[in-house]
Amino acid sequence: MFNLSKKEEDRALSIHSTSIVVDTHNDTIGNMMVGPASRMRDFSLKRALGERSDEGQIDIPRIKEGGVDCLVFAMCVTNPIYRARRLRRLLQMLDVFYSEVERNSERIALTSTYQDIIDTVKSGKIAAVISVEGGEALEGDIGVLRMLYKLGVRMLTLTHFPRNELGDGSRDDSGSHLTDFGVAVVEEMNKLGMIVDISHLKETGFWDVMEKTKSPVIASHSNCKEFSDHHRNLTDEQIKALAEKDGVINLSYCGGFIKQGVTRDNLKEVGLDEWLKHVDYIINLVGSDHIGLGSDFDGGCGFPGVDDITMVPKVTRGLVTRGYSDDDVEKILGRNNLRVFKDVLK
Repeated sequence: MFNLSKKEEDRALSIHSTSIVVDTHNDTIGNMMVGPASRMRDFSLKRALGERSDEGQIDIPRIKEGGVDCLVFAMCVTNPIYRARRLRRLLQMLDVFYSEVERNSERIALTSTYQDIIDTVKSGKIAAVISVEGGEALEGDIGVLRMLYKLGVRMLTLTHFPRNELGDGSRDDSGSHLTDFGVAVVEEMNKLGMIVDISHLKETGFWDVMEKTKSPVIASHSNCKEFSDHHRNLTDEQIKALAEKDGVINLSYCGGFIKQGVTRDNLKEVGLDEWLKHVDYIINLVGSDHIGLGSDFDGGCGFPGVDDITMVPKVTRGLVTRGYSDDDVEKILGRNNLRVFKDVLK
């Protein structure tokens, strides 16, 4: 993919192995679960987190091979089949997550603070952070948010595709602002020490978050509209506002986010060079302090050459070929997100 010299190869390997590499979004838990979703019981697991599999894109052996140290596991319950039973589905997903972590406790641990993450990685384990993707799971009750915090949830993606009780999702545009409940959620998350995730939020709601939040926010899996006018991507103005709040845009490996007109049918049109153009663009726009990695693996994303978590070292190699300093590469791989974690998580 890149013709690196021996010196560059060694440098890339050194940076990757000594950095704390953070991935802010995957859908692995949902991807592992199969069963009669319409009845929401008697589901089974099609694979185990602790065993290497040919299915999916993330498991513990492949995480280790890819040198990724901290992963945010998202629990998404926005599918209409879970309507009126979203909270139960979320609890099922959390049960699977906790069970898999406990089963593999010598290799992975739940983390809820910055120091937890640092200590866990230093011990040689993978640091796992829980996120909920879509405020539907709150079922309009701020008390549910507080209880989810007590269950270890440290991030919330406010909306998914459709409009919910908080505001418009990325595919839904009523022209409305965040609802009163949406504003209350952002304010309560600031108090609790939870990260507000604006990926999937319609632009009107995004600006409401920027006005209301007192803490840095992140986009856990979004890219630049400059290269693809996808509803999940951010404009230059949004990226600048995120940076002004000391937040981070985490670039996804979804082909359609990376290059205009790309679908699964023509995914071969995207390569790592196209992804790196987003990095170059953001650095030129706001500097290197506001970029991270948000794969969206097991959520339908990946492109040739970077199609599972074992291939993340190629990203580091690509950054080296771009001529970025060790410091800049380390920021992109994880330090920028760790800064937000340190500032926000309690």
